[in-house]
Amino acid sequence: MNTEKQEKHLQALKDKHHALDVQLEEEMARPAPDEMKIQEIKKQKLKIKEEIQALESEK
Repeated sequence: MNTEKQEKHLQALKDKHHALDVQLEEEMARPAPDEMKIQEIKKQKLKIKEEIQALESEK
């Protein structure tokens, strides 16, 4: 992957990770948070974090 395309992909992953952070905070702030939804968001965040780390280690 060329550098510019890789940087755009990396930024898109970081943006998605941040959006999941916001979703997680919103869900946890609810009076009766959905634990299944929280676990799913956490799994998605972990997957994205691992992909970000892999891309950053390629630099």
